Amino acid sequence: MPPEAPAAALRAPFGERLAAARAARGSLCVGIDPHPGLLAGWGLDDSPEGLERFSLTVLEAVGAVAVALKPQVALYERHGSRGLAVLETLLARAADASVLTIADAKRGDIGSTMLAYAEAWLGEGRPLAADAVTLNPYLGFESLRPAIDLAAATGRGVFVLALTSNPEGRSVQHVGGDESVARSIALAAAAENAGAGPGHVGLVVGATIGDAARHLGLDLGSLNGPILAPGVGAQGAGTVELRAAFGNALPFVLPTSSRAILAAGPHPADLRAAAERTRDELA
Repeated sequence: MPPEAPAAALRAPFGERLAAARAARGSLCVGIDPHPGLLAGWGLDDSPEGLERFSLTVLEAVGAVAVALKPQVALYERHGSRGLAVLETLLARAADASVLTIADAKRGDIGSTMLAYAEAWLGEGRPLAADAVTLNPYLGFESLRPAIDLAAATGRGVFVLALTSNPEGRSVQHVGGDESVARSIALAAAAENAGAGPGHVGLVVGATIGDAARHLGLDLGSLNGPILAPGVGAQGAGTVELRAAFGNALPFVLPTSSRAILAAGPHPADLRAAAERTRDELA
């Protein structure tokens, strides 16, 4: 089944829209991670109602400050259909406010199942469609083809897991040394973006990886696409760590902070101040 080609005319390519948002708002991506502890810290119930209040408050407070918002899909799924309905509302409200969203779903499968995931998160008119979605390539990069192609057709983007900072990731991503799995994923993503002006295929690379990219021979500066870099703030990464991890690729990086900003809630003014402070520190 081919991608939804007619939808291409509905919006500019994701890379162009992201570049425009960065020029207007800076590069900080704010994660929306409604963990039970954060809900409690805000005085909210761990319920769909608390989830909605939390999510829409973050959108209101930091939507004009962040380059994008990244809701963690699992924390909505744990509330079942009512939690996913909250996510639908958040994505729709963000779109109405011209705030870019990255659904942190980490989907990955093969064939018709991968196509279904692609349609769910990237298809035109789908209730869960975001501006971009995170993908897991460990069934093979080419297994992601339905999502990569549909994203291009609908003016959306994908972020493919490449080099994460969790200790377990090394057992897969670092295998092969100079010909590592992580390097093969980065090369495949760069090939998708070749010849285009900012590409729609990004990578997820942890902000706390240190010199792992250089050690594995990843030329992240040649990606011609965005790099989502979780780990800023509560996980310990700041300007020094970002420079060490990304070097000349830093202009493509979207540093991502969640808990360090969200803990400043529940008052919108405090959330916005925390996001502005983080953004300015990383500039």
